[in-house]
Amino acid sequence: MLYKRMKSYPDRTLLSVVRQNEMWAIEHDGAHFGHAKDKEVVKATANKRARAMQDDGQACQVRVSGEI
Repeated sequence: MLYKRMKSYPDRTLLSVVRQNEMWAIEHDGAHFGHAKDKEVVKATANKRARAMQDDGQACQVRVSGEI
């Protein structure tokens, strides 16, 4: 199995989809929001937030824990 290490760029905002207790959440700068039991719902919310940030001129990256 090949594994490619994800690069993080300092000029990009990072939104991480993480497991938090029994739920999934988005983590940004130490704050957690967008909690839901369904990971796909949280991923969609993170991508929507990232798109809004990009539309405002801020480069953004969404990272999902537990996926390769």
